[in-house]
Formats: sequence, C-alpha cells, structure tokens
Amino acid sequence: MSTVENTTPFNGVASSTIVRATIVQASTVYNDTPATLEKAKKYIVEAASNGSELVVFPEAFIGGYPRGFRFGLAVGVFNEEGRDEFRKYHASAIHVPGPEVEKLAELAGKNNVYLVMGAIEKDGYTLYCTALFFSPQGQFLGKHRKLMPTTLERCIWGQGDGSTIPVYDTPIGKLGAAICWENRMPLYRTALYAKGIELYCAPTADGSKEWQSSMLHIAIEGGCFVLSACQFCLRKDFPDHPDYLFTDWDDNKEHDAIVSQGGSVIISPMGQVLAGPNFESEGLITADLDLGEVARAKLYFDVVGHYSKPDVLSLTVNEHPKKPVTFVSKVEKAEDESNK
Repeated sequence: MSTVENTTPFNGVASSTIVRATIVQASTVYNDTPATLEKAKKYIVEAASNGSELVVFPEAFIGGYPRGFRFGLAVGVFNEEGRDEFRKYHASAIHVPGPEVEKLAELAGKNNVYLVMGAIEKDGYTLYCTALFFSPQGQFLGKHRKLMPTTLERCIWGQGDGSTIPVYDTPIGKLGAAICWENRMPLYRTALYAKGIELYCAPTADGSKEWQSSMLHIAIEGGCFVLSACQFCLRKDFPDHPDYLFTDWDDNKEHDAIVSQGGSVIISPMGQVLAGPNFESEGLITADLDLGEVARAKLYFDVVGHYSKPDVLSLTVNEHPKKPVTFVSKVEKAEDESNK
C-alpha cells in the first residue's frame, strides 16, 4: 500500500479555510460485503488519524464493480449460469437505508469525517450504482443514483432520476458527486455547477490516462476541487471465472495482473494536480484544499454566473422522482353515510 500526499503536518486543529481530503484507492472484497465494510473502516480510521475531514471511496466499492462479468448476456441468449451470477451480485448489494448504511454513518461519526461512499444499492430486485453521503455527526445525508449506466452496465443497473442529484452545503464546502461517465455529460455537470458545487467527487471505474484530461477540464470548467476515486484491483481480487474479460489493454491472466489501475487524483479549481494520480497500488491519496481557490478561479470564469448566456442557452432540470407505479387510494368519508 502506498500513500500519496500534498499536505502540511497535522497539528490536531483543522483550519477554517483549508480542508484535508483523502481518496481511498482500493479494491472491493468481492462477494463479501461485511469484509468490504471492515476494509473501508481501516482506511477511514487511517485517513481520519491523518487529519482528513473528507474521505471519498471509488464507484461501487460496496457491492463491487463487476469488471469483466458477463452475466451470461448476449442478444437473444438466456442461461442459468448468468442468472446465478446475478443472484450473487444482488446478494452483495445493500439496501438504502439499511444496516450497512447505519454502519457507515457510525464510522463517519466516530471518525469525525464527511464520507462519500460508492455502493451498489438494491431496491427490490433492481440494482443502482449509487454514491452515499455521510456527515461527521454520524448522519446519512442522502444519495445520488447514477443517471446513465454505461454500455453493459445498463443490463444490470437501473437508471437514476432527477430526485437524487444533491449538492450538500456543509461547513467544509458544497459537496456533490458525478459517477464515472456521468462526468462526460455536460448538462449534468452544469446542474451540479448551478447548485454551487465546490467539492466535486467523481467516483469512477475508469482508470485510463485519458480520464485524467476529463478531470482536469472539469476542475477548470467548474472552478471546483475535483476528487476522482478509482479502485486498484488485481485479477486475484475477483472471483475466479474463465469467461471474464477484464481489460481491453492487457490480456495478462496471471493472478497478480493489474485489471483496474486506479489513477485516483485530486485537482484544484485552477487546474493544479494536488495529489496523484496513483497507478501503482492500493493506498490513500491526500491533499490540503484551500477553499479560497474557488473564488480565485471564478474571477475569470463562472460557468453558471457571469460567463453564462441565459438569453441564448439555458437548462431545465426535472427533479421529480420517476416512479413506475403510483397508487392513489380512495379517501373514505369519516361520516357514516348510512346515518343520512
């Protein structure tokens, strides 16, 4: 495990303008959610002991990002092996709210940190790729469901709606998230900018070098701090299965082959890389964030303020929940009609 830092020594007192933030770059313990929670606890405690006020985990850390899983899917093909693979994946997902959420809230409270956790949420038998938010007071603040799963993800995850795109106004800054390739959706980014996001968390499964360019652009475009968290995984971290296709850039089938290369990074509103990217190992990526940099960046470019052109270009965001079924119950009169 390695630690990447751009910080000053922690003296036990947090600054009102400097926020210490940590990204956890680590792999899920697949098919073992309790063990994954214990792994998360270890890293949260370590980050908090180093003075971090914000801890961000990768996409789908709880439940697992199913890299290379095929779930027996092909056009017009259905098979028992794929169904059983999904059954196991569903079993690793968590209810929100639920006991695992309570455990994470407790960890955030005990360690006095804001926590952003990537998780696979189950709502009935549909799964969602979700970012969970927790406060240092041990409260579950809420969630963001990924709006648009990418490629084959759409076969195993549902799509979020506008009711879960929060930006939380916290004492350490305005906190929100875009998950993986949602970061390529300019209208979604604009919605977050319009809510005043300052701490832009980007849990992802994209460890490519090209991803770094997107993160740099978003930091400059939004005038915000970007914290991109990606898992670092070896082939041996995944369940053994001969049909897995882990990467499109390396066909190494050795147990120690890297199949998710991390690349977690923290970038300032001025486009300065503060910590990372780490492409080498599991570990913590930590930086001190000067919130004054947000105002400095907005002097020349405020994408939803003085540099917008609403008479020509505007955006409408529908924040109403989209439910497939709505039950309208008959209201019974209190008066007994038979006595009339």
